[in-house]
Amino acid sequence: MITVAVTGRSGCGKSTVTACFAAHGVPVADADALSREILQPGSPVLAELAKRFGQDILGAGGVLDRRLLADRAFAAPAGKAALDAITHPAIIGRIEAARAAARAAGSPLFVIDGAVLVGSALDRPGGWDRLVAVTAPYEVSVARIVARDGIRPEMARRRLDAQLPEEALRQRADFLLENDGPRWQLHQKAEALLARLLAEAEGGAGEPV
Repeated sequence: MITVAVTGRSGCGKSTVTACFAAHGVPVADADALSREILQPGSPVLAELAKRFGQDILGAGGVLDRRLLADRAFAAPAGKAALDAITHPAIIGRIEAARAAARAAGSPLFVIDGAVLVGSALDRPGGWDRLVAVTAPYEVSVARIVARDGIRPEMARRRLDAQLPEEALRQRADFLLENDGPRWQLHQKAEALLARLLAEAEGGAGEPV
């Protein structure tokens, strides 16, 4: 089984690519969705975060005050390191469970979808076999973020500027999908890449992880 990591900056169209894969029955672990899942009220991860950053990060019903947590976690490098040390093992554990289930089911491919994969705890030998980077022109990404999240363009630009530079993703990627046209065009590129990856998996080119 080949593990394929699909990544890209905000507004790049990454979800369109992974949705295409999922539509063909490829199991997908969405790292961003899992990061939200582990922060649901009552989770042991929330208890650890409250112990480290203060019980008041939990509001009524044990709901996380994400803004307060971010203010404290990102105030100093030690805070960010503590946040990662608490949350990353839980996210990776769920990804690995999904990967094991995909392998047991005989799937030729397994996809990890995440905006922040390069440089993360998964960025290690065995983390993935192939890295796909989805890219888009800067201002196109800004417009998509504004439309999707309802924020001002300057906030969207600030978010993009805080992320890993696109060039760093290009240098690391095994496959690059340029999303510089209409949605159907990216879909075609994703379909072609999927066919190539399936052919590679059937040929036994993927290394087991």
